[in-house]
Amino acid sequence: MTLAAAFFYLFAVLTIASGFMVIAAKNPVHAVLFLILAFFNAAGLFVLLGAEFLAMILVVVYVGAVAVLFLFVVMMLDVDFAELRAGFIKNAPLGALVGLILLAELVLALGFRFVRPGALATPSTPIPSAGSGVTNTEAIGRVLYTQYAYYFEGAGLILLVAMIGAIVLTLRHKEGVKRQSIAAQVARGPKTAVEVVKVPAGGAIIPAAADGRG
Repeated sequence: MTLAAAFFYLFAVLTIASGFMVIAAKNPVHAVLFLILAFFNAAGLFVLLGAEFLAMILVVVYVGAVAVLFLFVVMMLDVDFAELRAGFIKNAPLGALVGLILLAELVLALGFRFVRPGALATPSTPIPSAGSGVTNTEAIGRVLYTQYAYYFEGAGLILLVAMIGAIVLTLRHKEGVKRQSIAAQVARGPKTAVEVVKVPAGGAIIPAAADGRG
């Protein structure tokens, strides 16, 4: 057994075991930690395949942002896990149906090589060879911004709409809170910024709130 094969089996076994512990762990914090471990091992598999860019994205985006954010949300929110379990039991038939559909898709995906073995031998966008001078990141960029440019832009618009929708749904306006007015700041000029007051000799400046006008 070669060194690459040994690392492949090591990363694969740890990824499967971590994925199983994500759904089997009773503590949600432990589940998130196992999820992070699964991401790291999956990144190791990508490195063995020569897809170092995907490995970096998996670690930076999913481990550095999604998993850590989910961990903070779980730790900060007071989640009623008894209510969640009751909802799981109520929606078990629907979940079983979705699981069967996913299982059928996996069977079809794994059986595709037996039905049409020649389709996998001639991919439309092959990975560049080591001597071509094209890196993995450059190859992904060429495909992403040429053949799939419209799909990439559409996915960006969908994520933008989802982000705006989440902000709008969670935004709460409170009465009596002083807020920043960008338009008033931009339109501010010397006449509104500075007030010249002529004070008579021996007099004093009375604030607006003190003389009953504020």
